Amino acid sequence: MNFLKKYHFFMPADILFGIGAVNDLAAEIKKRGCKKPLIVTDKNIKSIIERVTGLLQDEDISAAIYDEVVYEPTLEFVIEGLNLYKENNCDSVIALGGGSCIDAAKGVAVMATNPGEIELYKGNNKIKEPAAPLIAIPTTAGTASEVSLTIVLTDTKYNDKFIINDPKVIPILAIEDPELTVELPASVTAYSGIDALTHAIEGFIVNRPANMGLGGESLTDVAAREAIRLISTNIRTAHANGKDIEARYNMMLGQLLAGMTFSNSGTALVHGLARPLGAYFHVPHGLANAIMLPIGMEFTWQGCPDKCKEIAFCMGEEVKDLPVNKASELAVQAIRKLCEDLNIPRLSDLDITKDALEKVVVDMATNGFESGTPKANPRKPKIEEMVEMYWEAF
Repeated sequence: MNFLKKYHFFMPADILFGIGAVNDLAAEIKKRGCKKPLIVTDKNIKSIIERVTGLLQDEDISAAIYDEVVYEPTLEFVIEGLNLYKENNCDSVIALGGGSCIDAAKGVAVMATNPGEIELYKGNNKIKEPAAPLIAIPTTAGTASEVSLTIVLTDTKYNDKFIINDPKVIPILAIEDPELTVELPASVTAYSGIDALTHAIEGFIVNRPANMGLGGESLTDVAAREAIRLISTNIRTAHANGKDIEARYNMMLGQLLAGMTFSNSGTALVHGLARPLGAYFHVPHGLANAIMLPIGMEFTWQGCPDKCKEIAFCMGEEVKDLPVNKASELAVQAIRKLCEDLNIPRLSDLDITKDALEKVVVDMATNGFESGTPKANPRKPKIEEMVEMYWEAF
């Protein structure tokens, strides 16, 4: 009975949401007493970088720029960004971009105030000092890293994609401006949007005991249901017509609610399958989740049929008079159809060969299983079953 439980609900101190919200950036920086931010970003979003730096320059704020985050965040990005932060005597960090930029920026902000190497802070609640002030501005409707207490980084030397969980990494401000997403390529809209849908679904169905400080509670359930509805009913429009500002607005709101969900309840099997694809084959996280979501849910639904019926309802399926198992199957079918409509590829479409996958698939499944999230899945997989799921995705 959830009403008998006590739980935490983590969020940023402030969220600024709406069309044109980014225009308040300089005022928000000044409000917090910061004078020299480091912008951690991706050089491929040049027009957005120019807009943001222009807004700062108009208010006599000079920013250093680290724009080398071009794929999944690695230790190298954090080290290089931190060096630039120190060289320019920065006092704050602005994360500008998708989840990779935001995670890299979180790493820089943490290491600006904490000793040692960032690998020392793997796991839960190991960060000693508060991070440098961090403002996150997402340019995709996907990861919601701007509201999460998690950093995901890849150690390329060991093909290790590891996680840091700590409330100290949550940005002090998230600026959510749907206008910044209108120029996203259709493929990025699809991959980041299904990533957000995965966060909402897994945060809704995940099964963790209360003594871990996580678990699906009433606040996360409310956020998850609305996130699933907003994303599943708007993503096709945003994908087909990126300039549809209403669809973009609803996607940004959906991903924000999805971020609130999984940041507080965690993730499950699909994330356990997705992370090794990033570590071993450099598949972007959103795309990896999109590839594995239908397969993971096909395996999972029998462990949570009641919640899967709710997922089907939120996705617009007629389930009122259906038996719970039949309605649950409709949820899986709706997810699969959505991914097909968005042209989500297979692993074999990504220049991953059968031989290459065969060499590492057992290691991938083992690493994914040992990451912990599959063990919180409503239906617990075996490593051998995860291997089969990778082959199904091939």
